[in-house]
Amino acid sequence: MATVTVTQTTIKTKVSPGLESLTIVGSPRALLRPLGLLRLLQLSSTCLAFSLVAYRHAWMGSTGNWCMFSWCFCFSMTLTILSLELSGFQNRYPLSWLAFPNTCATYGLLFSLTTSIIYPITYVRFLTQGHTRKHAVAATIFSCISCVAYATEIAKTQAMPNEMFGYMATVSGRLKVFESFVACVIFVFLSHPQIHRHEPALEWCVAVYAICFTLTMVIILLSLGNYTKIITIPFINISTGMAFLSVLLYTTTIVLWPLYQFNELFQGQPYRIKDVVCHYKGPHSVCNWDRRLAVAILTAINLLAYMADFIYSGYEMFLKV
Repeated sequence: MATVTVTQTTIKTKVSPGLESLTIVGSPRALLRPLGLLRLLQLSSTCLAFSLVAYRHAWMGSTGNWCMFSWCFCFSMTLTILSLELSGFQNRYPLSWLAFPNTCATYGLLFSLTTSIIYPITYVRFLTQGHTRKHAVAATIFSCISCVAYATEIAKTQAMPNEMFGYMATVSGRLKVFESFVACVIFVFLSHPQIHRHEPALEWCVAVYAICFTLTMVIILLSLGNYTKIITIPFINISTGMAFLSVLLYTTTIVLWPLYQFNELFQGQPYRIKDVVCHYKGPHSVCNWDRRLAVAILTAINLLAYMADFIYSGYEMFLKV
C-alpha cells in the first residue's frame, strides 16, 4: 500500500489588485508576506518583553501588573491571528477577517505605547544598577519595538482602500477603539471600590463609564461581524447617535467626578498630601488619590474623543443625506 504525505496545504481567496499582501493563505508562506513578518516581530518582541520581566520578577504594584497584562494580551492577540492565518480558518471565523487584524493592531499599538511609557517611568527609573535593571531596560526596548511594529501595520493598511476593512478603518472606527481602550484603563483605576462607593454621584459616574463602554463595543462588534448590512437604520446614524449620547453622559462625569473627589465642600481631597495612605505607598504603587486624578484626566480625554467622534460621524452622515 502506497503512503501519501501531504506536505503543504494552501487556501487562497481573491483580492483586489495591489492588495496581494492581504491575500488569505493557509500556509507557512503567509509568514513571509510583509504583514506576516510584521506580526512575527510583534509576537517575538512582546514575548521577550514579558519573559524578561517575569524571569527577574521585575514588576510590582498595579502599574507593573498592567504592563504584564498588556504584553501578554498583545502576545495572545497576535498569536491568535497568526494561528488562524497559518491554518487557513479565516473563512470560518465569525468576524470580518480583514477588519479584525486591523482592529487588533490598533489595540496593540495603544497597549504597547502606554506600557512603553508607564513601565520605565513607574518602575525602571527606581531600580538600582544590576541584572534586574538590565532586564527591565531590555524589556522596555522590546516593548518599544512592538509599538513600532503595530504602528507600521496600521500605516500599511491605512494606505489601502478603506472599503477592504470597512468601518473600523475610518477615523470614527479608530476613535471607537481608542474610546474603548481609555474606558478599560478607567476600569483598572476604579478597581478599588472605596474611591467611588461613598457617593451616589460617583456611582453614577461609574455607571456612565460602563454604559458608554458597552455602546462603543456594540458598534465595534456590529462592524466586525458585518451586521451593519442587515440593520434597517443606516449604520452611520446609529454611530452618530451613540456618540452624541456618550458626549452627554460624559459631560455629567466631567463635572461630578472632580467635584466630589477634589472639592472639600463635598468631602473631597484637593491635595495629595492630605491622603494619608499615599505617604505609606512605595514608588511603584498607586494610592487612591492618584487613582482619582487618573480617572479625572482619562474622563476628559475620552470626552474629547467622543466629541471628535460625534463631529466626524455627523459630518459623514450629512454628506450621505
